[in-house]
Amino acid sequence: MYFGEQPVAEAEGSILAHSRRLDGRVLKKGRVLNNEDLTALKAAGIERIVCARLEENDIPEDKAADLLAGACCGPQVRVGPAFTGRANLFAEADGIVLYDPERLDGFNLVDETITLGLVSPYQAVTRGQMIGTLKIIPFAVPESPVRIAEALANQDTPLLRVAPFQPRNTIMIQSRLPGTKESVLDSTLRVTSDRLDTLGSALVSEARCEHNHDSLMNALRRAVAADPKLILVSGASAVVDRRDVIPSAIESVGGEILHFGMPVDPGNLMLIGSIGNIPVIGMPGCARSPKLNGFDWALQRLCAGIDIQPRDIMRMGAGGLLKDVPHRPLPRASARRTDNAPAAREPEARRADIVAILLAAGQSSRMGATNKLLGTLDGKPLVRWVAEAVLASTAGRLIVVTGHEATKVSAALSGLDAEFVHNPQYALGMSTSVKAGFSALPDGTDAALVCLGDMPTMTAQMLDALIAAYDPVEGRAIVVPVHGGKRGNPILWDHRFFEEMQELEGDKGARGLLAEFAHLVAEVDAPDNAIHLDIDTPEMLADAGGTLEKAE
Repeated sequence: MYFGEQPVAEAEGSILAHSRRLDGRVLKKGRVLNNEDLTALKAAGIERIVCARLEENDIPEDKAADLLAGACCGPQVRVGPAFTGRANLFAEADGIVLYDPERLDGFNLVDETITLGLVSPYQAVTRGQMIGTLKIIPFAVPESPVRIAEALANQDTPLLRVAPFQPRNTIMIQSRLPGTKESVLDSTLRVTSDRLDTLGSALVSEARCEHNHDSLMNALRRAVAADPKLILVSGASAVVDRRDVIPSAIESVGGEILHFGMPVDPGNLMLIGSIGNIPVIGMPGCARSPKLNGFDWALQRLCAGIDIQPRDIMRMGAGGLLKDVPHRPLPRASARRTDNAPAAREPEARRADIVAILLAAGQSSRMGATNKLLGTLDGKPLVRWVAEAVLASTAGRLIVVTGHEATKVSAALSGLDAEFVHNPQYALGMSTSVKAGFSALPDGTDAALVCLGDMPTMTAQMLDALIAAYDPVEGRAIVVPVHGGKRGNPILWDHRFFEEMQELEGDKGARGLLAEFAHLVAEVDAPDNAIHLDIDTPEMLADAGGTLEKAE
């Protein structure tokens, strides 16, 4: 690939290396320059620019990223569309990330132009979580290193996969000593049940016994007779030796001790054994707390169907100091699925850090007596078309801003996994609804996708394209769709603009931000005119192929 300065007159078809601000427009880096661009550059008095030009056997960055990301991905891993040479990898199931770090090193050692970053091996992830990013550094890369990296990524088996959590019916045994409080055992039961629930398993029964060899042995025999997939033993006193009460009771019922202790703190005194084909874990005392500890690492692997050998435990020391680590193995709230989630939500992953704001508060005066959002297209309210598209996209949450006829709008969205915020000042203009929506964003939101309720032809695929293009680190902090050279809606805003969005006045305030921060705007090509099709009049609805009907 050629890279360097070129005369503007000779730069048609070249790739712009650095963004250039001109009067009224910005040419973004990575843009393939056309004749119109060259005319604008000449008019601005620019005679030479830094460009890249592909040569024979060069593979463009996005094509190379798509190819290599696809080669790396094994079961339960999804590749997002490549954008500026970056293809993100996502988990398609709740489970454990599996790959060989040495194999990853070999991939990254092929050439400096090809990079792949992954989360830690054996990390527990939720469906939709980003687990890796493949980035092609320059605008193009020679074919030779791409083919070598491709072969390494897909040698025998793909480099990366996710082992899904598998349901394990589990029995828990808790032992007690004189003075042991039942409230402590009750709390341990709740914490353990929550842990298993997060991993897709269930605590089917619990037994309590005295902390001595015979009582524990009898409890283990009853548990084995029930034929569970896993037995957990929480002792009133920590195991301090292979000959202690819990390990000796396991061996007395025909079991064996596979490993005692682990290089993880908290969690040092964990014990793993088996009785027949039933795994048994002697829980460390720290497992009474929901905070991340070594027990989580073992439990996650077992629930993902991954066999644990003594060597596996003994190699957990890298990163094994977990004291004061603030996070848990999986976010408890986000890991559970709600019963009222629409079916359209399931095929795509969700990004909890991106929230969609659906503006549904306007009076729609141009539509006449009927609230356009409640009018129907093919028997479905317009606002519901948009809400369902959002819920089928990768946006993590949906906040609906209501105002005019709020009760009817909420009813039109009944059964959908949406949160509602009311804007009492809706009559003062759209900016008041924008303010209400941004004020309702939860902590930790990285970006907000502002959608209009009168765009029934908007698709989840278009929304996902905007989300995939978002990357504030690379200067794509605002993402807008473009069709026919004209920008449309919806628009995605990085969190750095949240305060400005809450200070807008009138209905055109956001346009000023787009102009002021043009260097941070990324444009995504829309395949059709849906980004411009907001229904304002009965005639427009008819042109869209629908009829205006009064919603119930």
